[in-house]
Amino acid sequence: MSTTTLQIDVNAPIGTISPRLYGQFAEHLGRCCYDGLWVGQNDGVPHQNGLRLDVLRALQQLPVTLLRWPGGCYADHYHWQDGIGKPDQRPRRLGMSCGITVEDDNSFGTHEFLELCRLLGAEPYLAGNVGTGTPQELCDWLEYCNSPFDTTLTRMRRSNGAPEPFRVPLWGVGNENWGCGGNYDAVTYTREYRRYATMLRHVDSTAELVVCGFDDPWNIELFQTLGRHSNLVDHLSIHRYWINGGTEIDFTEGEYYALLAEAEDTEAFVKRTAEILASETDGKHPIGIALDEWGVWHPESRPWGPGEVERRDLSCGYEQAGTQRDAIAAAIAFEGFHRQCNVLSMANLAQIVNVLHAPVMTHGATLWLTPTYYVFQLHKPHIGATALPVHIENGSSLPDGSSAVTATASRAENGLAVTLTNRHYSQSAQARLSTNGSISAAHGQMLAAGSPRDINSADEPERVKLQPLSVRADGDGAIIELPPHSVATVTFTV
Repeated sequence: MSTTTLQIDVNAPIGTISPRLYGQFAEHLGRCCYDGLWVGQNDGVPHQNGLRLDVLRALQQLPVTLLRWPGGCYADHYHWQDGIGKPDQRPRRLGMSCGITVEDDNSFGTHEFLELCRLLGAEPYLAGNVGTGTPQELCDWLEYCNSPFDTTLTRMRRSNGAPEPFRVPLWGVGNENWGCGGNYDAVTYTREYRRYATMLRHVDSTAELVVCGFDDPWNIELFQTLGRHSNLVDHLSIHRYWINGGTEIDFTEGEYYALLAEAEDTEAFVKRTAEILASETDGKHPIGIALDEWGVWHPESRPWGPGEVERRDLSCGYEQAGTQRDAIAAAIAFEGFHRQCNVLSMANLAQIVNVLHAPVMTHGATLWLTPTYYVFQLHKPHIGATALPVHIENGSSLPDGSSAVTATASRAENGLAVTLTNRHYSQSAQARLSTNGSISAAHGQMLAAGSPRDINSADEPERVKLQPLSVRADGDGAIIELPPHSVATVTFTV
């Protein structure tokens, strides 16, 4: 077995790894909000004022740093006043998103969502309605949530149980308005955004506004249309799903690597977007990149696109199995997020419970955690720390010649953290870590599985979970053995 050498340069900091890079996304789609986060007064499932208790406790341990809601495509049908006031007096509406239409009793609304954020310690991020809404409607929601003044709307907020402003920091002006959010062209949407953003700034000048981006041509045209009004934008929203890795479980070795390559390419997309921002705005106003939807989207949970399965209904509610391969892909994405932490202002995994690349799954009163949940936990030491460059030498390689072992590193007041990924489908690897100074091993944890296809389930909830990792001192460095398709984090004192 060859040894991969990883040199961590503690004297060349990249930037701060914002907690917002570990955000989540909750949409009224399938069983994400209803039955996942919210069970109301269902006596069959323990809850805390309607919030599902086992899910709440699992998410508190994740942690959840940022939570986007209520969509997604759902946002551009959502009228916020439907979701406030006494639950039994709220109107029943059609809940519409991604081809699914259901009955929505609006029992999970603004106050319930913001209470969830409070209990999780998460920053809230609200996505506003452009597709069927108006600037006045979104301004009213902002005033209701954030204003300290004595107005009819803030009195309504107080009468609904919130005497103090919620101070929601992040506001999206629409979602995917190039598609489900109205099929706009870039110029028309940008003119709408300019009108919305101008009015929102009047209500709360401190609110951070997120404009709907898309691909490179759309983003270029958007900022060319904004021109001197680019100061109305704080973040540019982009989305990236990985869809070309074959089926959720019965994938080939080639498809395994294809999915990891898509995860790797997410960083290139962020870099291209950053170049567009720098070019089109001349750097006069700092604008962050909000990757506010990302993750694996398997063919079993979509009725479209490459690798489409023979299944035209949406009874699955966009649910899919979460494998060890999906967890490896998430770890690869985090490596890129850290390297781009100076331009990437937030990232939100799609979605938080039951839907798509979810870290938490439920069935009836049963809960289990997917391998991706544990990848988030392995990255806890990096949150808020300073990202450091990692230089890779020699070692085992993948079929395309790239290094099988990759890593991300960060430094905080209490020491150094390194998360390593062995991307190889079937071969173990040895890694040697070293820095420009002396290090001593403190703790190691690993996520490994017998197969990259392994999943947790209601029947086997702990088939894949964190396990201790042995770290061997080696002069001024440390040696670590990594099984195939595994992720590990080692923390050191420096």
